[in-house]
Amino acid sequence: MAELDQYREIVQKLLTDYADYSNDDQNVDTELILDTTRDHYQLVHVGWQNEHRVYGCVLHLDIKNGKIWLQHNGTERDIAAELVDMGVPKTDIVIGFHSPFKRQFTEYAVS
Repeated sequence: MAELDQYREIVQKLLTDYADYSNDDQNVDTELILDTTRDHYQLVHVGWQNEHRVYGCVLHLDIKNGKIWLQHNGTERDIAAELVDMGVPKTDIVIGFHSPFKRQFTEYAVS
């Protein structure tokens, strides 16, 4: 249980840090979605730029079966490497946006 709590803290810190410098546009909100009951975590942009609707997930991570699943990375950063730098072993990180077949060729967990 302590590992799960640690992973929750790491994921929330990562997303909070990105939210703090994610967007300077006053018409677009940066929303943190932190579901600690079901372990779903997202950073989303919501709002308007000129006459165009802005809505998009920047980062989406889940914690499933003791592993952190990187479901979406809309940044140019290596989020998995950042998780490793924060103390998460590569064996506990799944690159969920890679197909199950492709995951075996990464340095990270298959599932």
